[in-house]
Amino acid sequence: MLKSARDEVQGVVDDVRGEWKTLWRERIDDRVRAEGLASQNFSLLFVERGTVIVATRDFKLLDLREILHQHEIEDAERFVSPHPSVGGWGRFIRTVIRQQSRATQWKETAPMPSRRAGRKRNLQVKKCGRGWVHRSIDK
Repeated sequence: MLKSARDEVQGVVDDVRGEWKTLWRERIDDRVRAEGLASQNFSLLFVERGTVIVATRDFKLLDLREILHQHEIEDAERFVSPHPSVGGWGRFIRTVIRQQSRATQWKETAPMPSRRAGRKRNLQVKKCGRGWVHRSIDK
């Protein structure tokens, strides 16, 4: 019974996410008024056709977490990535994963040999050692 409830919740979340992607992919951009409009009705997102979904002023931004809460899905944060102002997955990796002692020990003990280091010694000198200069030095 518990597994079927999880599958049902996951199905609802997948349907909502599918409509969410369709909403943003198929929106109508009105460049005169500088706003984006919903192209059709999205019943799972509680959005009607013609609703302003993005604009420069006077609109309410849609939030996927709020929509999932309206569908009475508990712990909706596990289905949606964190807000960029809080810090996303990249910040989590920088602050938590890279600071772990195991990762830093591996870096210190196993330096990667550079394949280019051996080749630079044997390269032919360009322009008699002057580099890629396109004018003469006598000026």
